[in-house]
Amino acid sequence: MQRVCFLLKVRADRLDEYRERHAAVWPEMLDALSATGWHNYSLFLREDGLLVGYLETEDLAAAQAGMEATDVNARWQAEMAPFFESLDGARPDEAMKPLTEVFHLS
Repeated sequence: MQRVCFLLKVRADRLDEYRERHAAVWPEMLDALSATGWHNYSLFLREDGLLVGYLETEDLAAAQAGMEATDVNARWQAEMAPFFESLDGARPDEAMKPLTEVFHLS
């Protein structure tokens, strides 16, 4: 199982709404994530907007490609894009760049 961690930056003026949206993620989005291999997926949000994402998957490229092929992901990403800083025209899921793991204790 591959462990993946990534960082994004949520706009300071959208933090409360971002939290609200993630308290009620669309059921079809949750189903799509599970069906395409996203497991143990968590998001952590710091008060300055730093977002830390963590997930486990057998194959990150395949999990991302699976979500790319879903209509619900396109809709979700379009709605979430305005919440983030520095996407440079990318969707949030395209802007998530995995960090390099340097230590793991199991």
